Amino acid sequence: MAVHTRHQAAAPPAAPVREKTGHLMLRGWCIFVLFTAFAGTAWVNAFGESITAAIVIGAGVVSLALWAVVRPPVQWRRLPWFVVAYSVWALASLLWSAWPLASALTLLLLFLTMLQSLFVGSVLTWHELVRAVASALKWVLMLSLLFELWVAVFVGVPLLPGFVARTEPVDPIFYWSRDNLFDGGRIQGIMGNANLLAPVALLAIVVFAVRIAARAPRRGLLWAWIVLAAYLFYRAGSATAYVAAAGTALVLVTILLMRRTRQPGERTRYYIGYAVLGLGGAAALWLWRDPIFTALGRSADLTGRERIWEIVAAKASERPVTGWGFATPWLPTDPAFDGWIIDHDQTVMQAHSVWVDVYLQLGIIGLVLLGFVYLAYAWRAWFFAVDRPRWDLRADRPYSALTLLPSLFGTIVLVQGLAESGPLLAWGWMLLVMFGAKIKQSPIVGVGPAEHSAAIERGEPLKQEP
Repeated sequence: MAVHTRHQAAAPPAAPVREKTGHLMLRGWCIFVLFTAFAGTAWVNAFGESITAAIVIGAGVVSLALWAVVRPPVQWRRLPWFVVAYSVWALASLLWSAWPLASALTLLLLFLTMLQSLFVGSVLTWHELVRAVASALKWVLMLSLLFELWVAVFVGVPLLPGFVARTEPVDPIFYWSRDNLFDGGRIQGIMGNANLLAPVALLAIVVFAVRIAARAPRRGLLWAWIVLAAYLFYRAGSATAYVAAAGTALVLVTILLMRRTRQPGERTRYYIGYAVLGLGGAAALWLWRDPIFTALGRSADLTGRERIWEIVAAKASERPVTGWGFATPWLPTDPAFDGWIIDHDQTVMQAHSVWVDVYLQLGIIGLVLLGFVYLAYAWRAWFFAVDRPRWDLRADRPYSALTLLPSLFGTIVLVQGLAESGPLLAWGWMLLVMFGAKIKQSPIVGVGPAEHSAAIERGEPLKQEP
């Protein structure tokens, strides 16, 4: 039974602060935006390209209108300017693009993704942001499992995009679902691609684990979600995702060791050890790729990627400085890409490497700008994770588990980008811009104009940090 004293020094009991309905709806919209980014090709497979384009553009218009209504505080001088520079260079490529229509359409997708990134990051606090990412990932994982279960139980044959059941065999690359849930084969989830499902499942494991470490409520359910994510990660069977998982574990261990240091010079040996392990691991992976990828069930040439890299690099070398024009992804309907590189009787839509793709599209200048984007992000995310929160002389404030997420996410996309172009679009680019901008706007969890603004929107009185 609750007991309350009427002593003058005791404050009267108060009900927990309730979020306003408008803020709940705003957070729900942010979850939908994040889900749309994570689901990726699921919209295309389900409803076709026209409806998907309408959803993406419509969502951008709604977010822009909400941004104008909510008006969250934004420090314009602290935007991720290397991202802006890369985007401006991509926009400038319209002037010399060899595929202007593809450039215009994919640039629209690029800027809509950036708009959503900055919108979500500006209207949510760090805690709300991580919670929204976790909620969106739960929807993707749950729907992926239910989708594969529905195909296995009620359809009984592989499914093509548009919910078309296929009784006659075709190349598996065309299937939305291969009906492999109960036969032990690779599953593809709602995205229709195991190589897209695996990194999302890996990110989900990281996000749920970070929330558990941050002592989020209902941690038992979060453990159940981790089990589901781990199952989908294993069943997707992506060799690139396995390497990304190893890299993420290495970065996590290094950050935790860095947090244990007490003297300024102690971190030096960890940096040296980290560099040796990272470079040594990369060299070992390349030198012994034959047995490693054979053990993972993949060919030594990364399932034909080396052939694609050679073709793309040869064309890129014809315009090495400025590139041929922005196009992420490659549009197979454009004559320049239709039939250019064929894999499994299908036009290839990417170079299967972030760096090879950017070299083709934006040349050496684009590569340099993208390198600065990743370097700036890695630098800020790293010290966001390893340094204690500090804004005055006090240097003993506890670490926040939430500060781990940007570095661990960055590891996933950097490793994935070696053999996939996915980090240049959808959730890979969205979270890169969102976390990078959020770190600059609110470099300390719970402190900053954006954090206080969201608290006021929830109905809380403005509090000063201790």
